[in-house]
Amino acid sequence: MNAALRIYARRRVLSMWPLGFASGLPLLLTGSTLSAWLSQAGLSLSQIGVLSLLGLPYALKILWAPLLDRFAIPLLGRRRGWILISQVLLSVCLLLLSRVSPQQSVSTVAVLALLVAFLSASQDIVMDAYRTELLRSEERAAGTAVFVFGYRVAMICSGGLALIVAEHHSFALVYALAALLLIGGSVLTLRMQETPSVRPPRTLRSALIDPLRDYFGRKSALQILLFITLYRVGDTLANVMLMPFFLSLHFTQTEIGVVYKVIGVAATIVGTLLGGLLTVRLGLARALLLFGCGQAAANVCYSLLALVGKSHTLLALSVGVDHLCTGLAIAALDALLMSLCNRRFSAMQYALLVSVSAVLGRVLGGSAGVIANHVGWPLFFFLTAVLSVPAVVLWHYLQPSIRHGDEDADGHQVLSGRA
Repeated sequence: MNAALRIYARRRVLSMWPLGFASGLPLLLTGSTLSAWLSQAGLSLSQIGVLSLLGLPYALKILWAPLLDRFAIPLLGRRRGWILISQVLLSVCLLLLSRVSPQQSVSTVAVLALLVAFLSASQDIVMDAYRTELLRSEERAAGTAVFVFGYRVAMICSGGLALIVAEHHSFALVYALAALLLIGGSVLTLRMQETPSVRPPRTLRSALIDPLRDYFGRKSALQILLFITLYRVGDTLANVMLMPFFLSLHFTQTEIGVVYKVIGVAATIVGTLLGGLLTVRLGLARALLLFGCGQAAANVCYSLLALVGKSHTLLALSVGVDHLCTGLAIAALDALLMSLCNRRFSAMQYALLVSVSAVLGRVLGGSAGVIANHVGWPLFFFLTAVLSVPAVVLWHYLQPSIRHGDEDADGHQVLSGRA
């Protein structure tokens, strides 16, 4: 165990934390925190559900990933340059968003939130390519855990802590503080180690076609894409409605924020770091199955909370189980995605895989408010748990391929059929 833990002390692995934090910070600012702001402003559940479609850029990264693979920012490097540009523009958009009121102009809020989502997704494309290229094969699981740890801590800051700040001050201050944090992140970006030199694609056509030809020429390529699509769809759908759900039970923003800050942080630390260790010890295939089932159990906890009503104990338990299981599942899924990437096309292929993993949940999320209104909170969260079943069924057909790839020291080569 000591030998396994020492990998977390490596510089490349530790450098994933600030990357993860910068990646995770904008997400909830166009997700649940924005939902809470809009709910406070008096918008209906149906309107909030429709506005969740603003997060679609996260699921459509593949559309502009080839541009980020093909072109580089002079002097700053192929990966660092795009990360820096994205962070600076994100800060500007968040500052502008902090000066707009949803009561006065919902459309302006929607446009700015869409820009934040687009820039955040662009930052993610380059960060994913950066860590895929920088981390060595034996560092992949630990690097994923540290990245996700930073990502989840950032989500708690822009989620739970943001609600506390909003209740005692305003949502405008929340978005302004987030902009300042990203400005600080851009300073760290300038000090990042650049990835090993890789010759970029010579043309845009090459940047688009070659990665796709490489991936879809592999055995079980479509089945793996389907598995990735279904793996977290229930969890994504549930998350869209969490804040309106908590507020409907008459929890205050401070109560929700404190639970997210204390229970959420602790569960995130355990989930992400334990996920990195267990993925190595259990094997990727078994970890994916166990952690996926854990996500479903977390959603059942929310069904129980809906049946019981306002209960601080059950709220803490539900949030704790949710953060723990989500941290575990994301760590395993991310390790799978990295193992599937050919490092010659890491930005495009990772964007393809991440887009596939998010698009179904995002699309269904647009109808989440309508579904919750129609069936009620208990059945809504139970249905999100049931959505895990197809992924489990598909896992049984794919586990030999996943296990075969997991046995190799450079797993993406075996999984891609190029061993």
